[in-house]
Amino acid sequence: MLSYYLFYPILYLLSLLPLRILYLFASFFKFVLFDCIGYRKKVILTNLRNSFPEKSEKEIQVIAQKFYLYFCDLIFEIIKSLSMSYKELERRFHIPEELWNILQGFADKNQPVLVAIGHHGNWEWAGNAYSVKAQHTFYAIFRPLHNKGFNKIVEKVRTRFKTKLITDRDVIGAMRKIREQNVLSATVFLTDQTPSGKNMYWTKFLNQDTPVFWGVERIAHKFNYPIIYATFIREKRGYYKAKAYVLVDDPKKYPEEGAISELHTRAIEAAILNQPETWLWTHRRWKRKKPGNMPGQS
Repeated sequence: MLSYYLFYPILYLLSLLPLRILYLFASFFKFVLFDCIGYRKKVILTNLRNSFPEKSEKEIQVIAQKFYLYFCDLIFEIIKSLSMSYKELERRFHIPEELWNILQGFADKNQPVLVAIGHHGNWEWAGNAYSVKAQHTFYAIFRPLHNKGFNKIVEKVRTRFKTKLITDRDVIGAMRKIREQNVLSATVFLTDQTPSGKNMYWTKFLNQDTPVFWGVERIAHKFNYPIIYATFIREKRGYYKAKAYVLVDDPKKYPEEGAISELHTRAIEAAILNQPETWLWTHRRWKRKKPGNMPGQS
């Protein structure tokens, strides 16, 4: 926990600065991290080239440069989250009225929901922006960081308002308890992470064989919860707009194995194609190779 006591006070004081000042730091950080050090440049460019084989090298480099600045902006936006007021968050993260109506429709029926998102736009601001006004209690599923100090800082960011956390170690058990307590819940899954172990669904994603978590699909079937898909579009520096719709209204309509997994994979793929520079290209998303079995089997 030494890292927490060392870094949290510094990060909190930094978060008190206006975002326009933090973006100056972000621009300098981009110069050092990518232009000088070349942080994960090989991974980023390989991911982009494999995902967009139809694009020229010039187009790939343009996306990469936009991503480098977005990535550094995102770091300082997350730092800002440590002290950002909800009023400022609401001004910078717009949730259209029709999206509130979707949630309200399920709340009126006392219906818990699942929410599928990806590492696109600013998902950290999204969690706090939704949780304050929604009648649903938002539960974000997360994988704890190895460093306990930095993990505590991330938890502070994600739970500053009303969002609660569920670790990925016992999602079903935690959701059972939430249901038994009659909590109107919205459980949020980051669907574009690389699965661990062998239990996964294989599909084509951004022109590449890609493993996908079974989690959203199997939990939707187990609890018979509808699924909302949400993505977060960056309109300009420091401003985002949410976009969401009902992806699955009734899981029973999709009995075929892999059907729901395909739906949420195609949804995040469409969001990335629409705004490729605001997805997390630093991830080693394709480090696993597909085994020699039938398409779509785990």
